[in-house]
Amino acid sequence: MAKITKASGGETKKSSTVKKTFEERLERLEELGDEIRKNDIPLDDAIKAFEEGIKLARALEKDLEKIESRIEILTSGTEAGSEDSPELGLFDDGE
Repeated sequence: MAKITKASGGETKKSSTVKKTFEERLERLEELGDEIRKNDIPLDDAIKAFEEGIKLARALEKDLEKIESRIEILTSGTEAGSEDSPELGLFDDGE
């Protein structure tokens, strides 16, 4: 069961046991990168941010691999020019 805690500003949020979206985790990774680049950050805080960033980056990489696999499954088995092949236009170069 997820803990619900009171965040600053009066809003409630669930603890990290609730999975965040890909976009939310990517945004957090970007925030951590910005934080690490600050000149006045204490070394211990920078190391903690770096560790969290590495974990996020690895998890995001796994998610991307899963997405790529799904795309391969969806696009495999259909021959180019086949009537029932999907025309998604994802990889067209503007022709």
